[in-house]
Amino acid sequence: MGCFFCSGGDSSGKRSPQNKRKNNTKNNQSHPSPDNSNLNPSGELKKDNPKESKQSSVANENDDKIKSPNNKESNKTKARKFTFAQLVTATNNFKAANFLGEGGFGKVYKGKLEDTHEIVAIKRLDLDGSQGIREFVVEVLTLSMANHPNLVKLIGYCAEAEQRLLVYEYMPLGSLEDHLHGLRVNRKPLDWNARMKIASGAARGLEYLHDRMNPPVIYRDLKCSNILLNEEYHAKLSDFGLAKVGPLGDKTHVSTRVMGTYGYCAPDYALTGQLTFKSDIYSFGVLLLELITGRRPIDNTKPTSEQNLVTWARPLFKERKKFSRMVDPMLEGKYPVRGLYQALAIAAMCLQEQPNMRPLVADVVTALNYLATQKYDPLIHPVQRSRYWSNLDQDGVVSP
Repeated sequence: MGCFFCSGGDSSGKRSPQNKRKNNTKNNQSHPSPDNSNLNPSGELKKDNPKESKQSSVANENDDKIKSPNNKESNKTKARKFTFAQLVTATNNFKAANFLGEGGFGKVYKGKLEDTHEIVAIKRLDLDGSQGIREFVVEVLTLSMANHPNLVKLIGYCAEAEQRLLVYEYMPLGSLEDHLHGLRVNRKPLDWNARMKIASGAARGLEYLHDRMNPPVIYRDLKCSNILLNEEYHAKLSDFGLAKVGPLGDKTHVSTRVMGTYGYCAPDYALTGQLTFKSDIYSFGVLLLELITGRRPIDNTKPTSEQNLVTWARPLFKERKKFSRMVDPMLEGKYPVRGLYQALAIAAMCLQEQPNMRPLVADVVTALNYLATQKYDPLIHPVQRSRYWSNLDQDGVVSP
């Protein structure tokens, strides 16, 4: 199971007139022709081959893009350049005790900078991994030009010989995926208020990329594991290796190889290779539904009809009396009924099959900011008792 495909539809993803930008910035990112190849069952959509020819020469060319005083992006670069020796020291030679996790880019370690004593997270590129030097450069350039409280801060990078490392601010609560799908014994499940706060913060980060960056950026890899949390559950988007400069001027889309994560990909993008801002909106809808239900976008351990989160949820969106079935059991009924209805309505709008029917990110932000301010207190408000389990008959079928 994966992203379901829609038939036809306008994939323009047009934005409001006040958000349109003139094509006054040179786009130095290539846009390959669409590649409608099959989805990879490993969990990732097919990506560009990280084993680029003449890797060292590509690395040198990309280093020039970052360092050259004649390059427009470099004038905005605030990222610090580290030596490999500095980062070896910061991580105590990448000691196993400092290991935080691993993704397509490589392994991530907790470190402490020797000169500033700042606690940081350091990602080290795995040269044999699924992401390569191209993603490294995109990450540096994107975050060097970005400045927003809902985007993870890039402190610096290392590009020395074959070594490629990225240094970020440290997010002590890890990723949203850790909290939704990897609960530890001493960690409480996310309550309703935290979930709405996280959704609102992620939406604001996406709004910055779409509407305030120049040129505007399509994130292309919005997912649970790429949302990092600080001590107060303040959400920040991370991992911009797949980010793409969005369509400019009168263009409606960017044609590119289909890349991203299985289960979050918009059906129109997966089918045509036409990437729009509305592709990100669909991914956000999957994320919001994941927050509400506590289910993974793709879960092969569930019955066939429930393995794809969006496919499972679609018929339930149509009947309000079934909404309670969609709530994460870990919430134990501690959620506001009206808030649940509103959150599911937002998710359903974002998950429209026709991209032009999906809302603008600014409208999503407005709606979620409101929900995040409506604090739910189970000591004051009633705890919901789901009718779902009481209506199960002996054969496990829900009665009307």
